[in-house]
Amino acid sequence: MQVVTGVFLSQTEAEQAVRKLQSTELGSDRITLLTPGEKSFKKLESVPVDTTEQPGMGTAIGAMVGGATGLSAGVVVAVLPGVGAVMALGVLGAALLTAAGASLGAVIGGSAENFMSEGLPEDEIFVYEDALRKGRSVVFALAEDADQATAVRQLLESAGAEAVDAAREQWWIGLRNAEQEHYTKSSRNFSDDEKFYRLGFEAALHARSRCKEFDQVSAEMASDLEEVQRQFPEAEVEEPFTRGYQRGREYYQRLCDESKAA
Repeated sequence: MQVVTGVFLSQTEAEQAVRKLQSTELGSDRITLLTPGEKSFKKLESVPVDTTEQPGMGTAIGAMVGGATGLSAGVVVAVLPGVGAVMALGVLGAALLTAAGASLGAVIGGSAENFMSEGLPEDEIFVYEDALRKGRSVVFALAEDADQATAVRQLLESAGAEAVDAAREQWWIGLRNAEQEHYTKSSRNFSDDEKFYRLGFEAALHARSRCKEFDQVSAEMASDLEEVQRQFPEAEVEEPFTRGYQRGREYYQRLCDESKAA
């Protein structure tokens, strides 16, 4: 299985892409939509539910929202650290948000335990979070093989999607000046070290490393560092990678703190 991702400027564009995907042989059970913000929740809260249920939590909501996009596999409501309110529709929703550190407020139309997690792109979750933080929506499609992944990718692009690689570059561009200023205070050349500094920064944002003390992730950091050193045996990797890793941890903690204070 391969997860193909598209980032959309609006929820409407993302929903249109979902409908196009459903017209292919992919099938609804392999499509997921993540969309941010309170507007999505207002749509949920406005739907009448049974008197024994909490407002915004009934199966009627699952039918209404799922029907809007054709995704009936489940609706997941969560608050994502550093992002805020997020709604997920589709089979990967619970797995993606759980991996990102969210506490699931509700799972409608299915149980969280039954959602597939095969092929979950945990090393890219921080990119999707940044897109959601900016008010964008993200569509995920689970392809059977490379040929189907190519077809899905082309369909998403034709529907107006931005590729995850482009979204990742935009994320780094937004941080680069501040990181360069911080790094050059150590009398090192940021232009020479940026590649390895950024690799360390991104490694710290991997889903497996979040919300843990440094002694809990130090072995993982060392393993990531060794892999980079194998790829670039002639380069001075350790110091920029380690500095980037620490800054990545600080960055994620800052986002969490800002989210709590909001």
